[in-house]
Amino acid sequence: MSQPIRTYTRIQNQDQTQYPPERVSVNPARFEDEVGLYPITPLAGVKQACEAARQAFPSWRKVPAPLRGNLIYNLGQLVSANKTVLASWLTREVGKPYSEALGSVQEVIDTCQFFVSEGRRLYGQTVPSEMADKRLFTYRRPVGVCGIITAGNFPIAVPAWYVVPALLCGNTVVWKPSEDAPVLSYLFCQLVEKAGFPPGVFNMVLGDGATTGAALVSMVSAGLVDKIGFTGSTAVGQRIGRVAGENLQVPCLELGGKNPLVVTERANLELAVEGALWSAFGTAGQRCTSLGVLIVQERIYEEFIARLLERTAAMVIGDPTDPSITYGPLISKRFLDNLLAFQKNQIQAHHQVLTPTIGQITRENPWPNFVGDPAAGYFAHPVLVGGARREDVLYQEETFGPLVAAVSYGELEEALDWANGHGYGLSSAIYTQDPAEAFYFQENIQAGMVSINNTTSGAEAHMPFGGNGRSGNGSRQSGVWVLDQFTRWQGVNGDFSNQLQRAQIDTIYSPGDLDYRVPGW
Repeated sequence: MSQPIRTYTRIQNQDQTQYPPERVSVNPARFEDEVGLYPITPLAGVKQACEAARQAFPSWRKVPAPLRGNLIYNLGQLVSANKTVLASWLTREVGKPYSEALGSVQEVIDTCQFFVSEGRRLYGQTVPSEMADKRLFTYRRPVGVCGIITAGNFPIAVPAWYVVPALLCGNTVVWKPSEDAPVLSYLFCQLVEKAGFPPGVFNMVLGDGATTGAALVSMVSAGLVDKIGFTGSTAVGQRIGRVAGENLQVPCLELGGKNPLVVTERANLELAVEGALWSAFGTAGQRCTSLGVLIVQERIYEEFIARLLERTAAMVIGDPTDPSITYGPLISKRFLDNLLAFQKNQIQAHHQVLTPTIGQITRENPWPNFVGDPAAGYFAHPVLVGGARREDVLYQEETFGPLVAAVSYGELEEALDWANGHGYGLSSAIYTQDPAEAFYFQENIQAGMVSINNTTSGAEAHMPFGGNGRSGNGSRQSGVWVLDQFTRWQGVNGDFSNQLQRAQIDTIYSPGDLDYRVPGW
């Protein structure tokens, strides 16, 4: 094995060697492979990064938006040129199958391609005034210093969702990536710098959530961060939301999900099985949009579950570099430990474990179609559990792993009750060939994203991404909608009448003759 890559917090395009690498990140599919060394950046280092970003902001915001867009173009070209290498690092650091890793890097490229031209389309509006010789305009203005905290399941795609539009809009950034992917994060930071962004515009602080992440959130109260963005658990998002609220800020929170997938009698069952399989077990269930509750019409429930179990049993699991696998390891030991604890504590006597195996994949507890050495990584069995009740934690809470609850329903209204009852509202899906059922579902589901005859997982760079309720505060990422997260609207009125004109007070309204009625026959 090669020596682990040493990574550093970077402030003003410089390695901060006063915060030396002290922790090791390992390949979750091969324990003996030490991938990188990374520091735990303390409060002082985070503050230094925020001060650098604040110092860079006045000059950066004055760079014309089309020129900022040109640097986004450069970044997209650099990521494209380094796509296969970045994907290989992604697979090695977090265990994402290589084909998925390529897709994650492509999402960065797509995001850059979309926002390049938005630098020429940060449109305001001209607004008609009710007063003569008065002009009204609206402008998008950058927010300031943005603190961004992202998770390890999409360690390059999701950061791009934040970083690219934030920089395009004229903000400066301090990014705390996941400690699960320090090398990939370090490489991405270098590509941002090589794209031509000036020192201090983009800064990265490596470390864990408890120390470095918490320090970055504290910079909101210190007056050094003007916007906080966070992708992660609902519990942590709630704490960040409280800090932002106390400082009269609106955070961008993209949180967990317990995403429902409804299968009706009028579904193409083979397509629905394929969609449920990917929604449940793609990326080892480690997507915020992964399937949480499978909701199947009671008259087809047994047939559908039998088909799904047959497809599940045929899945290949294991080495993420093998092109035949459906999913690889969990991201790290803590994710596997959390999943195993959830299974132990929340699968109750009234549940039916429908899959033949459960828990960690080991030599003693094998998966039949396994590629590689199960003892070398954090691998988990795919688990489907029937008999969930409304009060169950199994139904109420996100699991973040290859574990899905299955329930049956009678009428579509009952399916909606199941789909909405846990309070999450990120993604959702329905499989049906009946347009009326599809329209009823999309009208009544509380999720921010709805798929019809498609999976719960999947995003495109020009569509809004985000959730409601326990899944987020209504903020949206991707597409033009994210611009509202990283700009503030400014209204400007200019009066050239050479006299004081007071709207609503000095406005002259014609009363008309409202008592007039047209003659009848």
